[in-house]
Amino acid sequence: MPRPSFLATKTWNPALSADAGDLTRKALQRKAGRLLPENMETPLEDLPRGVRLLGLDIGEKTIGLAVSDSGQSVASPLETIRRSKFAKDMERLKEIIAERKVGALVLGLPINMDGSEGPRCQSVRQFARNLGSLAGIALPLAFWDERLSTRAVERFLIDEQDMTRMRRAEVIDKLAAAYILQGALDARRRQA
Repeated sequence: MPRPSFLATKTWNPALSADAGDLTRKALQRKAGRLLPENMETPLEDLPRGVRLLGLDIGEKTIGLAVSDSGQSVASPLETIRRSKFAKDMERLKEIIAERKVGALVLGLPINMDGSEGPRCQSVRQFARNLGSLAGIALPLAFWDERLSTRAVERFLIDEQDMTRMRRAEVIDKLAAAYILQGALDARRRQA
């Protein structure tokens, strides 16, 4: 039997072929536990109200964190996690979620300027999948467009705060997370 062109693996599984009934290949993979639901995110307007939200600015070397108040009106920078091993990073994230009684997550999604999603978006989406599947963090999550958030915060720190480069490096990630989370909070308020 010829191997279907959509398979990227070296072995062919007849259950994943196009003639496997009315189930699609992705549905079969999802059923087999290899794919998470495509739309694992919660729309921003459907995040729970009256709970704190945790904003994450996920970078290659750091994860900036910010938290909202329970009224979801103000985002405050919290801390920056220096990334090391995934398990250690998730342990700290779980501690913060428990300490701050966080009810949902808002992850900054680094969409390209033309609106497309590049490798960094894929990395953030994979991080989100790993939160549930590997770390066991089962909170609702929404993505928020973070285009130029770090640049906006850096410009503010240079122009308004006259901060040194070394000091900016210490605070920029958690401030970018606050910028992202505040944008999401403002959008929720406009939707209500």
